Amino acid sequence: MDLIVSKQGDHWQARHGARVWRAAVGRSGIAPKQAEGDGVSPAGCWPIRRVLYRADKLAAAPASVFPTVAIARDDGWCDAPEHPDYNRPVKLPFAASHEEMWRNDDLYDIVVVLGQNDDPVVPHAGSAVFLHVASEGYGPTAGCAAMTRADLLDFLALAEPDTRLCFRAG
Repeated sequence: MDLIVSKQGDHWQARHGARVWRAAVGRSGIAPKQAEGDGVSPAGCWPIRRVLYRADKLAAAPASVFPTVAIARDDGWCDAPEHPDYNRPVKLPFAASHEEMWRNDDLYDIVVVLGQNDDPVVPHAGSAVFLHVASEGYGPTAGCAAMTRADLLDFLALAEPDTRLCFRAG
């Protein structure tokens, strides 16, 4: 059973079976991915690859059927389209453009890595599309999906090995 992220009225929601949670998506909504940095949450269904979490902020690793690994201070994610490590985890310091996974806010306390543009990786087709913790007020993401920490933990405990995240436009 998939996690379906779609618009419901004037806000976004994530639905897994009978469970429904409020969600956030990219600042440009859900649409076909056009380019790196377009703010789009890419329409389609993406497998869940693994779960990353901040061990210093959670009492225990999230309950999940997916491989689960603690984020280290030197973890990053390459978002430089022309780099050979594009859309791959990297270790910091890293010379090319990247995201820092160890953030000062709470957004990456839990990160569900999605299999979007990873098999194979295509330059400019999008990087670092995650499901992560929502900002206060469910502000837009850079192209990810986001839920509250409690809702994300709830979803992960329910998800099955074949669960995907599906961004549905319209």
